[in-house]
Amino acid sequence: MYEPIRTKSVHSTMAADVRVPHRSREEELDIQLAGHLAALLAVTDELGLVSAGDAIARQIARLRGGMPPVRHAGLRGDAPASLHGRAHALAGRALVVAASRADTAAAILAAERMDAHALALAP
Repeated sequence: MYEPIRTKSVHSTMAADVRVPHRSREEELDIQLAGHLAALLAVTDELGLVSAGDAIARQIARLRGGMPPVRHAGLRGDAPASLHGRAHALAGRALVVAASRADTAAAILAAERMDAHALALAP
């Protein structure tokens, strides 16, 4: 009544045989944190905050394995209040990711940048 299958099933997937490179959670968080910090660096450079930009660039280079980030060259001419608001939000995103990956140096930097931009936004 039952006959064993003698041929390979047509329903089997080849995907099981293919090795797809996967990144670890830590690597994904490093990439995400470097991206948030790079966006923060662009706004920081546009505001003309050189020392803060240098500190952010050092953290990005550390996360990227020593590769320094490209610095922001073009100015959009947005109002400083708008730029400080954007920088505050970006620093907040970076702080969340830094906290989730337990990166104390990046978390402290992001918190300091949040405080500085909140102070600049205060009336």
